[in-house]
Amino acid sequence: MIIDPTQVKTGEFHAMMLSAVAPRPIAFASTVDKNGKPNLSPFSFYNAFGSKPPILVFSPARRVRDNTTKHTLQNVFETREVVIGAVNYNLVHQASLASCEYPEDVNEFEKAGFTAVKAEKVKPFLIKESPVNFECKVLDVIETGKLGGAANLIICEILLMHVHDDILNESGKIDPNKIDLVARMGGDYYCRASGSAVFAVPKPNHKLGLGFDKIPDAIRLSEVLTGNDLAQLANEEAIPGAEEIRQFNISDGMKKFNEAIAADPSNAKLAKHLAARKLIHAGKIKEAWMLLLA
Repeated sequence: MIIDPTQVKTGEFHAMMLSAVAPRPIAFASTVDKNGKPNLSPFSFYNAFGSKPPILVFSPARRVRDNTTKHTLQNVFETREVVIGAVNYNLVHQASLASCEYPEDVNEFEKAGFTAVKAEKVKPFLIKESPVNFECKVLDVIETGKLGGAANLIICEILLMHVHDDILNESGKIDPNKIDLVARMGGDYYCRASGSAVFAVPKPNHKLGLGFDKIPDAIRLSEVLTGNDLAQLANEEAIPGAEEIRQFNISDGMKKFNEAIAADPSNAKLAKHLAARKLIHAGKIKEAWMLLLA
């Protein structure tokens, strides 16, 4: 399928795009108007974009159906301040309720059952129930267009960060399972970033992986090993040396493996790649390399 955004309705492309660009973190945006009247709304056009200075960006886009703007955007232009709150699983239905387009005189804190708490450096209120709140000043608002669906990128500098102690681990860091964040997918779908959905991928910050181009063809063109499997092999700094492989060849483990495949030598390569994949999935990357090269 190929979709030209100029050849379909904005709403149709919007739906397809948001199903592909996902999951997206959700931000509560707490604002006040020039008279101090509070407003609260969730946005999934949101992310972090720097740490010196610490920058968050969210976008209350112009409504697709009628090209109107949201109270959040109007308040930001009036006060140049906002509190950004994290949305976790315990709050997801309240966040959805807060997204209702209530009239301007309605307080979404009250409608959605949230507690407004006075902030320290800005006028908008903290969301007591949110596990993390950021007090921000607005540096800039970039309007990307005047038609329905156009973004309004609100660039915010974090002045103060509030973190609930009960989401921290023993090292004082945010525990992904305790903060239990949620994110928006396409349509009515969300995802939950905790439990089995959370996994670790070591960052190659202090080494250079050898790369796919250094993987021998017999391994790189495997019908068993996936791109993820090969990438873990390629993230090693070097292929094991000849002496390491020789020692592995005479190890008890390799002897048992050779005995197991002796009955069907025609499938030796397949068996080797299947066994290597198990080692890779167990995090034993070097052992997988030596088995594949043995």
